[in-house]
Amino acid sequence: MTTTATSRFASTAVLSLALGAAFAMAAAPAAAADMEAKEKCFGVAMAGKNDCAAGAGTTCAGTSKMDNQANSWKYVPAGTCEKMKSMTSPTGMGQKMAFPAKM
Repeated sequence: MTTTATSRFASTAVLSLALGAAFAMAAAPAAAADMEAKEKCFGVAMAGKNDCAAGAGTTCAGTSKMDNQANSWKYVPAGTCEKMKSMTSPTGMGQKMAFPAKM
């Protein structure tokens, strides 16, 4: 490799890294803004469709064992959680915190 080819390769690598960093920084505020418009809602996720927190014996996203599991949550549009039906909730609606499931 000549000095010119090495310089060209290094310049291309630096440019690629800079563009990647710029795209990542541009996407971060959009993702944060999207999450601000959502809230965690317990007891409304279908089995295997939760976003996280699914109780003992599970790890995280997609690990709930049953529909409307009381200790698993899903992101929903802000202001809608307590308007969504939940067959396990004491109120019959989604909750903003985990709850003991009704039998």
